[in-house]
Parts: sequence; structure tokens; C-alpha cells
Amino acid sequence: MMNNITPIALFYGSSTCYTEFVGEKIAKTLEKKCGENTVHIFKVGDDDLQKIQGYHNIILGIPTWDYGELQEDWENHWPELDQIDFENKTVALYGVGDQVGYPEWFLDALGYLHDKVQARGAKLIGYWPNEGYKFSASQALNEDGQFFLGLAIDEENQFDLTEERIDRWVTQILQEFGFD
Repeated sequence: MMNNITPIALFYGSSTCYTEFVGEKIAKTLEKKCGENTVHIFKVGDDDLQKIQGYHNIILGIPTWDYGELQEDWENHWPELDQIDFENKTVALYGVGDQVGYPEWFLDALGYLHDKVQARGAKLIGYWPNEGYKFSASQALNEDGQFFLGLAIDEENQFDLTEERIDRWVTQILQEFGFD
């Protein structure tokens, strides 16, 4: 177990609780590996996004809604992201989507969030291989299409893979955050 880790902020938006549950699982996995109080969790719809300013290491969670749309909490606070300076901040993203019901828009909101915080100066980490998913298109892929721009979770169709994916991703981002 790692000690003396600077707290990580985890912000998520959630309408159906899947993104919230995934965020809680990520936080529990981080705390299992690093100790209590490693993660401070915030819900985008309830907490001021300016709280991001107080953290160096940040995790942002976003579901894709309907046909490639932002989830309502994120959509309502989207302009506020333009007021946050992400310079000198390291950001990992996770997205929740449905690759069977919405294969043409799988995790699109993750791609939108990535582009938004990258434009504000964030150092982005936590890219995730796209192997093991079946979808037809996504705005959440890197330039060569081999990686998602963050952890990809499909609680509708691959819930049995969520725990393992989170565990592997948390190990990855801890290294990328510099907490070896």
C-alpha cells in the first residue's frame, strides 16, 4: 500500500447511477491500493467544478447519453470548464456507454470531455485499449484508433468485465500519476 499520496479528485456526472457506481468502484480500488482518503468524490450536478483548481491529479467520469450527447449534469456545467485552468494538472478520464444499443456513438461524450480539458492545458493519462469491445464508431478514440481516451466501461453489456478493467486501469493511472 502506498502512503502519503496527494488526494485525487474524482468528478462524475450520472443520470442512471452507472457512472456513479463506476466512480465509487474506482475510488474504492484506489483506496485499497493507496490507503484511506486517497480520493475526494464530487458529483458534477451538486458540486462546484471550481473545486478542480485545488487538485493536481484528477479523474473525470462521463456517460454518453442517447445519440452521442453529453449527460445532463455535464451539459449544464459544460461552459464552466472553460473557466478552469488545467495547466499543471494530470487528468484521467473514464466513460460509460452502451456499445450494443448505441454502437455509432459509443463513448462519444468521453471524447468531447477529453478535447475540452486538453484544450485547457491538461496532461491526459489513462488511455485504454479498444480490444474486447464491439461498436461501429466513437469520438473517444485516439488518432490511430487503437485506444480509448480513457477507461471504457459498458455496464449494460459487459458488467462482468468492469471490476477487472477498473483494477487494471487504476494500476495504470497510479503509475502515470507518478505514484509508483
